[in-house]
Amino acid sequence: MLKVGVIGVGTVGTSVVKILNDNKEMITARAGREIVVTSGVVKNLSKDRGLDIKLTDNPNDVINDPEIDIVVELMGGVEEPFEVVKAALQNGKAVVTANKALLAYHRYELQDIAKDLPFEYEASVAGGIPIINALRDGLSANHIESIVGIMNGTCNYMMTKMTDEGVAYDAILKESQELGYAEADPSFDVGGFDAAHKLLILASIAYGIDAKPEDILIEGIDKVTQDDIAFAKEFGYAIKLLAIAKRDGDEVELRVHAALISKDEMIAKIDGVMNGVSVIGDKVGETLYYGPGAGGDATASAVVANIIDIARAGKSSPMLGFDKPLENGLTLKNQDEISSKYYIRFSVADKPGVLAEITKLFGENNISIETILQRPSATENVNLLLSTHTAIEGDIQKVIAISEKLDFVRAKPVMIRIV
Repeated sequence: MLKVGVIGVGTVGTSVVKILNDNKEMITARAGREIVVTSGVVKNLSKDRGLDIKLTDNPNDVINDPEIDIVVELMGGVEEPFEVVKAALQNGKAVVTANKALLAYHRYELQDIAKDLPFEYEASVAGGIPIINALRDGLSANHIESIVGIMNGTCNYMMTKMTDEGVAYDAILKESQELGYAEADPSFDVGGFDAAHKLLILASIAYGIDAKPEDILIEGIDKVTQDDIAFAKEFGYAIKLLAIAKRDGDEVELRVHAALISKDEMIAKIDGVMNGVSVIGDKVGETLYYGPGAGGDATASAVVANIIDIARAGKSSPMLGFDKPLENGLTLKNQDEISSKYYIRFSVADKPGVLAEITKLFGENNISIETILQRPSATENVNLLLSTHTAIEGDIQKVIAISEKLDFVRAKPVMIRIV
């Protein structure tokens, strides 16, 4: 018998216990031995969770229990769970976590501490989609050329509704909060930080990059309007919040931002709260992974799958699939050196000479304009919508900074990259 302690018996933790009970016979057959959750840690002991396990409000009761074989960490947060997981590993216990924020900051430290102890974290990225094992094991024969993912269901739901139904950003954000997709403070989701944490985990597996969220380009969807969506539709694009990892020679780009992507791309067809990740390997080509990225049962399914993996034979370190660095010389690309096509929306005064001044500014900074449209706005100003040929991020940012100071530019320009 394998005994499990769950630290954080909330929505996901409760689902973990129930899945192990509901599917006990099948799981025992697949794992080769019985798996039993014997104890759990909660913040509020007075709340009835309908579970027949011993509950405590002290993580040490699980960490220091000699009967516990696997500690499942579902607390959320960064530093407190780091101390809890570190102590569990130091006590010789296997660990399973769904905590993306923890791994975004401490994954290499935890790998060093874990050594040969099993440490699994499939549920930390894209919920019920088995992208971790696919990337770490199934695609281990490949150099990974790129990873492009829709990794936040809240943002994808909002962009889908804005595109399909013409809903304004503020209205769909309020609806998402009422439905429980977005938190009261939605900045972690709509600001791109949730997706960035997940991207960093995948990038470590693919490239051995030890970057923190503060090191990479992170933007959200909060500046996207119906004007941008109309432009995208006219030119055959969809707008999605994308998490992108791409190898370019000896450098790796890591970025999260809203992006215009061709409607013909498979990942552009992923709508609603679903997640999807496209991985291109040098030998296998493109593989696409699709499914629910959040929710109690979907996330718990991945947690239980990790527990079964450990029960079968255990998984040995390194937990990221290799000892870092994976390859000599791979470094994080400077954000200003990223190249892309760009879409930019200017709100400008409706007077002669404005278009000529804008195009002149782009030409002086080595940026070639591909398309340009003028659209009326709700004010006396007009919206100038343009897209560029491939340009350098630093040049685009310079143009935006200069244009903000021009007397005919009425608001900070909005830029969306074209993937």
